[in-house]
Amino acid sequence: MKAMALTEVGLRLEAIERDDPAPGPGETRLKVLACGVCRTDLHVVDGELPDIRTPIIPGHEIVGEVEAVGEGAELEIGARVGVGWLARTCGVCRFCCSGRENLCDAPLFTGYTRDGGFATKTLADARFVYPLEAGPEPAGQAPLLCAGLIGWRSLVFAGEGERLGIYGFGAAGHIIAQVAKWQGRELFAFTRPGDAEGQAFARSLGADWAGGSDEAPPELLDAAIIYAPAGELVPAALRAVAKGGRVVCGGIHMSDIPSFPYAFLWGERQLVSVANLTRQDAHDFLEVAPKAGVRTEVTLYPLEDANEALSDLRSGRLVGAAVLVP
Repeated sequence: MKAMALTEVGLRLEAIERDDPAPGPGETRLKVLACGVCRTDLHVVDGELPDIRTPIIPGHEIVGEVEAVGEGAELEIGARVGVGWLARTCGVCRFCCSGRENLCDAPLFTGYTRDGGFATKTLADARFVYPLEAGPEPAGQAPLLCAGLIGWRSLVFAGEGERLGIYGFGAAGHIIAQVAKWQGRELFAFTRPGDAEGQAFARSLGADWAGGSDEAPPELLDAAIIYAPAGELVPAALRAVAKGGRVVCGGIHMSDIPSFPYAFLWGERQLVSVANLTRQDAHDFLEVAPKAGVRTEVTLYPLEDANEALSDLRSGRLVGAAVLVP
């Protein structure tokens, strides 16, 4: 197998070759058809998450084909499946036992604490893979496996309010915008200041208003979701929601949140974070996505150009999502 691996935090990924991994009990080996490049991969490469072990193969938006299975793995050879961020949970801690496996005390995460999909082959716990339709292009399905799943959990946390704001209109934003419009909501998209292309893209997906994150929406929002990892957006989003509104932070990492007056939060406004996801989130979203007619905007890169994909994501040069295709 070939892969792009992080051998030292903060450096470029390196091309490596290994023997194809053998699946252990309960595992499956996948032939990687496509793997999305997520902002969390940047957080791993740049050392912004704790306890990063190296070498590690990033990538947790994996579309693959079942190639081999270990004992007890009930998957069909040749089936198309998806793998997301949550790779394994302990199943015995108080969070796992109360339906909150996303908060597991001893989890594994794909592309962070176990090797991921920036590769031609990868291993996965068969309990944490999801069936996918075999017809669509694999590259278009890849962003659904994290941007879509975390985006969906964030949308559920945002509640059922009519007016929804999305801060950061990238991979997750453009997917969840489509779901929100399918649900009949008014959509307000916030991009980087001056990003006319991103704002036009948001309007093309049905946004009722699009502007810079430094602008106030024309109406107060019922809820806002922040996908950009910028802490300074939190006070801005709180100011943009009405009394009783909710601001949801959808990322795994965010820069420090600046001090802000209590008046921004007062009025029973709520500020919450979303951590990881559950397998039920994945099944729910993957059922909703085709009903909502979700279409992903992707830019394709060959596996060996993973560093260029990360660089384009880091600089904001992408519209939609980056996807590696081995």
